[in-house]
Amino acid sequence: MIFSGKTIIPYCTHESSGMGNSVRDIKKLCPNAKVLSDLAIQGGSVDRADKIVANWLKKLDLIP
Repeated sequence: MIFSGKTIIPYCTHESSGMGNSVRDIKKLCPNAKVLSDLAIQGGSVDRADKIVANWLKKLDLIP
């Protein structure tokens, strides 16, 4: 499988549905991948989401 042993970090922008079933579907389609915590940001607040994204990345230990 192409994602076997890979790490997947789901994120999206949306207008009302959040991640929907995306994380569930990713886990189902990529059972041998590590799926980290997701982030969904409402489209209307993307221009103010820098702190949200930074905190999410810190929580994932991807930035100091």
